Order: sequence, then structure tokens, then C-alpha cells
Amino acid sequence: MNLFILRHASAGVRRANPLLDLKRPLDKEGKRHCLQLAHILNALKIQFDLVVSSPLKRSLQTASLVGNETGYEAQILQSPALSPSANFKDFQQLLHEFADRENVLVVGHNPNLSAFLGQLVAGAAEADGVPVTRIRLRKGSLARLSFGRGPTVLQYLLDPRIVGALYTTSIKSSRRKTSRK
Repeated sequence: MNLFILRHASAGVRRANPLLDLKRPLDKEGKRHCLQLAHILNALKIQFDLVVSSPLKRSLQTASLVGNETGYEAQILQSPALSPSANFKDFQQLLHEFADRENVLVVGHNPNLSAFLGQLVAGAAEADGVPVTRIRLRKGSLARLSFGRGPTVLQYLLDPRIVGALYTTSIKSSRRKTSRK
């Protein structure tokens, strides 16, 4: 399975009230980043068999924008295994449930996505409740893992700055500029 782990895009400042924070939507920058990421994924000819998201609004919006722009037409599944309070055991169960799929996109939150990614790649368990290995995922970062019977391999990690740069270079004209005199 090719597992794509996406941290939700920018959603502004965290709200003090936890109930209001659950419904915090993407901001303008987050929506723009999702469209840029989808453009890059389309250029790489990546299509998803399944998209699974945390039930929080900002993750669902990220999953929906990226999914729709890459041609994903099925329903986006919601899973508490991707919520901010989820643990690695729940995440592993989710992966096991969809192991027969080829390209799976999961959208969630930090700090648990960084910890899950670190545990999948490094295979290190938690020590005293703290993950041993973490891989930094900025808002809107996408990691691609080759996940199967053997060891998990990190294929690539697209940081939002890299996505922006790739998008900018991909939309520029490929025609050379020449001066006419």
C-alpha cells in the first residue's frame, strides 16, 4: 500500500474554547495550499483509492479539497483514529482495515501524526508515554510511505514551502524568453 499522510492545512489561530476549536475551518492560505498540493499530485499522476479524515472540520476540508481536485469521487471516511486524541494502536487498526487498498490518503493533526509517522518509519515504540521518534510535519505537509509486509519506507515528504515552489515553477511558461530587436 502507498500511504499518504497529510497534516491539515492552515486553519488560523487555535481557539481557547475546545468546543469552538473542533469547528475551526481552514483559512484562505490553507485553502490555497490544498489546491496547490492537489495540482502537484495531479502532475505526479497520483489518484487515491480511499480518503480517510479526522472528524474535525479543518481536516475534513483539507481532505475534501485535495480529494476533489485529484478526482476522488467516493465518500470521505471519517475516523476517530485520526483525531488529535488518537493513539498509535487505533491508527494501526485503521491501516490494517484498509491494507487491501493501493493508494490511501489519511488526513489528521499533530502531534499524533508526527509520532505515528515516526513510529511507522523508525519502528520505535513509546518510552514513558513519549514517542521516541518524531518526523516534523508542518501544516499541509504530505508524507508518502510504502507500507506493506516488509519495513515501511518513507518515499518522500513534501513540506508546504516545497509544494509552493513546485506549484510556482509548474505554472510558469516553459517558453524561453527572447528579446526582439
